Amino acid sequence: MTASVTHSRVAITDDAAAMVRQLTAQHGPLMFHQSGGCCDGSSPMCFPLGMFITGPGDVLLGTVDAGLDDPIEVYMSAAQFEYWKFTHLTIDIVTGRGAGFSVEAPTGMRFLIRSRMLTDDEVEHFGLLTPPAVA
Repeated sequence: MTASVTHSRVAITDDAAAMVRQLTAQHGPLMFHQSGGCCDGSSPMCFPLGMFITGPGDVLLGTVDAGLDDPIEVYMSAAQFEYWKFTHLTIDIVTGRGAGFSVEAPTGMRFLIRSRMLTDDEVEHFGLLTPPAVA
């Protein structure tokens, strides 16, 4: 029997998933949009579904399983995706104040992104060219 390999651009830590479950109980279904900077730097922003409207300028990176009935969708702007397309993102949570617009802000915790470069297998799976060499 051959093991199947699942490729994903996004993941979530157990601690972040626990916070998502808590926030879902308060706010209903949620989604993430990876902020491109500005006021809070580059951080994952968590919103109740319908409170942040995505459009043709956004890319669905994938979904994360937070142990709920439905997976949580994770988006990023298409322009930012061009810079991050060779990167796998993991949503984590740490103590501290984050953006006032993200639903975890009042909890004293904040979501953050941990990242790594995609593996060669992932690059091939996603149909990307080989990333440029780092000097």
